[in-house]
Amino acid sequence: MSEVDERIKRIEQHKGVKGIMIVNDQNQFVKCTIPEGPEAIKYGIKLREITNQARDLVRSLDSTNDLTFLRITCTKYEMMIAPDKDYYLIVIQIPNDE
Repeated sequence: MSEVDERIKRIEQHKGVKGIMIVNDQNQFVKCTIPEGPEAIKYGIKLREITNQARDLVRSLDSTNDLTFLRITCTKYEMMIAPDKDYYLIVIQIPNDE
């Protein structure tokens, strides 16, 4: 098992984690632990887009700065995105999952 797979496995074991996605710049799933249906595709595309917008905002405020992590909390889910140069790590969790 690769180091990436081990880390994904470890993240998945956290309480409330619904799924993990690694998406590239072309909206292709590199890794996805939730069923790759319309819901997963929608999350991957939309979260990548909003992350790019947030990154542009941070850079426009200070050109020497960059976005390293984005957390979005909604009524139903919490989405955490860690953008990299070519990939986006997305973790979706249910915040109050007992």
